[in-house]
Amino acid sequence: MMDIQLADPSSPYEVPAISRARQMAEQLLNGEPGSHDWEHTLRVYRLCCDIGAREGVDMVVLSVAAFFHDIGRCRQDESRGGVCHAEQGAQMAAGLVADLPLTEAQKANVVHCVRAHRFRKAPQPETNEARVLFDADKLDAIGAVGVARAYQFAGEVGARLHNANHDLSNTRAYSREDTGYREYQVKLRHIKDRMLTETGRRVAEGRHHFMVQFFQRFLAEVDGRL
Repeated sequence: MMDIQLADPSSPYEVPAISRARQMAEQLLNGEPGSHDWEHTLRVYRLCCDIGAREGVDMVVLSVAAFFHDIGRCRQDESRGGVCHAEQGAQMAAGLVADLPLTEAQKANVVHCVRAHRFRKAPQPETNEARVLFDADKLDAIGAVGVARAYQFAGEVGARLHNANHDLSNTRAYSREDTGYREYQVKLRHIKDRMLTETGRRVAEGRHHFMVQFFQRFLAEVDGRL
């Protein structure tokens, strides 16, 4: 597994557009459920700082997009999945970037990054910045943090710990059967094969290996095996 040294969230990219985006995003995400709260956004931002520096992208665009990427999440949760948070967030981001000191091309790129960051039902990331944000967001969904977030989200929607008798293909998101294991089967185990940057692919391998081991042990323990 690659050893990643995360960037300081306030350096070296503390420029006016990023500072203002950070303030707006923190205010919008204050009080959101823990699986997609401000701390998640900060982790994604730090990963973006590290991956983006290695990939040679526009760090101002990437940083602003990282702070804005989940600002539409509350609308998706309120609708129990009926609203796409990436599309909602992109619409909100378009209004927020209007007053930031960015070029029109940078503003359009930020909006695209937000719209294209979702694993499900999103357009393909077309810019280097969008690809880095996609990978950073997905890396926070796998590994030890990813497992913890999967069960945290399951608790937020009132899901049970596990349901060994259910055909997962017949279960619904935001339901009692939306368990951490369901999230692993439906989404998390596929993430390493969807990464778009070389750095993201290397880090995802180690995080994926941890999840495989975790869920093998989890299934044994829920079956009551020693």
